[in-house]
Amino acid sequence: MTKRFGETVAVDDVSLDVQGGELLILIGGSGSGKTTTLRMINRLIDPDEGSISINGTDITSIDEILLRKNIGYVIQQIGLFPHMTVRENIGLIPKIEGWSRDRIEERVKELLTLVHLPPEIFMDRYPKELSGGQQQRIGLARALVMDPPLLLMDEPFGALDPLLRRQLQDEFIAIKENIGRTIVFVTHDINEAFRLGDRIAIMHEGRIVQVGTARDLILTPADPMVAGLVGSEHRYRHLENLTVQDIMLPVSEISVLEASTSISSAIGLMTDAGLEVAVVSNGTSIQGIVRLPDLLRVGQHSEAVGSHARSPLILRPDGTALSAISGMKADGDVCALVMDGEELLGIFTPDEVLRRLV
Repeated sequence: MTKRFGETVAVDDVSLDVQGGELLILIGGSGSGKTTTLRMINRLIDPDEGSISINGTDITSIDEILLRKNIGYVIQQIGLFPHMTVRENIGLIPKIEGWSRDRIEERVKELLTLVHLPPEIFMDRYPKELSGGQQQRIGLARALVMDPPLLLMDEPFGALDPLLRRQLQDEFIAIKENIGRTIVFVTHDINEAFRLGDRIAIMHEGRIVQVGTARDLILTPADPMVAGLVGSEHRYRHLENLTVQDIMLPVSEISVLEASTSISSAIGLMTDAGLEVAVVSNGTSIQGIVRLPDLLRVGQHSEAVGSHARSPLILRPDGTALSAISGMKADGDVCALVMDGEELLGIFTPDEVLRRLV
């Protein structure tokens, strides 16, 4: 899709798929086109070229009012009506839709509880009696009141102080898991993008430069502009002062499978533990590692998991984290074992590195 304002091309031939249930971040500098892209999704602005579809349906074929009823919209300015109480602000659209008073009351209480504002305290307050963070929570509750399958959020925490912003981000992570909705979220803060996003789309001069996870962007930036935005070089320098042992996942937190364990059992154990990687031992020494995606490709099978173990990169615990990352990138390894002689100390993975970087 493309959008022009006079001679200015605000969005330039952008093509993007948003997966159901994911939180996709749009990030870029001022004038990169991220907010214009967001506003085209609910037809506050129409594209000059191209089309937008939701679940396969072109949004221009949907009545604008009906479309917006099914899309929650949260902005930095919030836009609460000052003469209405919290109850009335959240319940306005349901009231227009003809909901009963009891149904509105129940929904408002449910949403206030979701955003961590006790209903008995906040329902009858006015916006002027709320802090900035409380007003932002009310804005989110109002956007969710009709239970929309899609939520658009434009710099919702941008006007808050850093401490409150971090707190609301933490709360929003829990809310996201609770509501299970598709969310498109605009921000200019790369750390916020890393903390919240399932995937991140980096925009520059109206185009999408790269889409990927935080790992993709940090470890394999598409170009110097992306590397500069995500701060890859600066973040890597931070690792010069950390050893492999500082960042590794210790052996007490990883799964060690006996080589004779069946693939079916290994899949079950790793799935239950939420593990992507496990170490395989023959009882006296480490035989290698197995990855859950590889085992799933093999399928449920009685074959011993040891037959699918592969030799990993071995790292010393006192090596620098920066050199370890460089070695893993060069060899294409997704994880490495940290060994002190014959003793297994832990696993070194990009996920653990990212926890340190974000």
